Amino acid sequence: MANSFVFSSESVGEGHPDKVADLISDSVLDACLAQDRTSRVACETMVKSNMVILAGEITTKAKLNYESIVRDAIRAIGYVNIDDVFHADHVFINNYLTKQSPDIAQGVDAVKVTGKKKAEQGAGDQGLMFGYACNETPELMPTPIMFAHRLGRLLTKIRKSGKAPWLRPDAKSQVSIRYENDKPVEVVNVVISTQHTPEVSHSQIENYLIDHVIKQVIPARMLTKNTQFLINPTGRFVVGGPQGDSGLTGRKIIVDTYGGWGRHGGGAFSGKDPSKVDRSAAYMARWVAKNIVASGLADLAELQVAYAIGYPDPVSVYVDTMGTGKVADEKIAKAVTKVFGFKPAEIVKQLDLLRPIYRQTTNYGHFGKAGLPWEQTNKVAALRAAVK
Repeated sequence: MANSFVFSSESVGEGHPDKVADLISDSVLDACLAQDRTSRVACETMVKSNMVILAGEITTKAKLNYESIVRDAIRAIGYVNIDDVFHADHVFINNYLTKQSPDIAQGVDAVKVTGKKKAEQGAGDQGLMFGYACNETPELMPTPIMFAHRLGRLLTKIRKSGKAPWLRPDAKSQVSIRYENDKPVEVVNVVISTQHTPEVSHSQIENYLIDHVIKQVIPARMLTKNTQFLINPTGRFVVGGPQGDSGLTGRKIIVDTYGGWGRHGGGAFSGKDPSKVDRSAAYMARWVAKNIVASGLADLAELQVAYAIGYPDPVSVYVDTMGTGKVADEKIAKAVTKVFGFKPAEIVKQLDLLRPIYRQTTNYGHFGKAGLPWEQTNKVAALRAAVK
């Protein structure tokens, strides 16, 4: 990397149209798993104006009231104002969910069928997944994305507390940080765009967010006299949410992961049960990468795993510490495959993924949150032992 550079990451609030769709999809998933741990769920959501469209494939024994799930999710976000076109109690819901394809199901199920290489649970799809960790923050995440998430989280907390009654649900944040010798040294600029009521002035919004959000989140040592604050830079953001833009499940994959710092294989997370490796194996890869860094084997680590649909073993496992490893990457990779199991069934068991835990992943990133199983650093000792 260059000796001096600026890197930016963004986050989006709960009321962003894509996150509305993500929360609805993850709410459906959690409702299925709460009743039936064997549920196969691939729930896609689209929101626009006063419409919600559910599509995808679900096979479950759960008895669900989809209308109630959708409305409760929208209500939790905060689309309940009398002038909201997209309102929890008034949206029209279209349900186009069907059962999972039997051809896919036989690849995932632990059964022997003609043409299937092994009678084990296979990957729910082909694909490649990445995990990343670095020692920049306590969460072992890149600084720009963590700052962006913290801004969004505080903005939402203020909105829901009623302390700034002019705030509305749709919002975005972005942070640009200057690095010197690969270390974050200063915040170059902060961008926040938040939906608001018509009567509040731009200057009121700007002053409030600088004092009560930005300066509460960004450490004073990272702010300089040259730090630029861009608050609602269009000048007005009254029309927002699904009224102003359509939203789709899985369209914020970089927000969901590492803010563009770590690579992404392309698969989205929300609305998918853990038989879909584009979700579960990405969580697995994060768990492994975080334990590598927490163990002191490297200052940063990126892991790639790849799968073939219906086949249980990963077709590749690759570790890259980008020159920061304390031992050779090949040694770390061997230790990783010794300590961790990468078959889909092993991932689900190790991380205990057949639980309704997915609504808490939807907003402000799937990584860097305490309490999620893939954020544990419980394999540090085993990794250290395995590289000796």
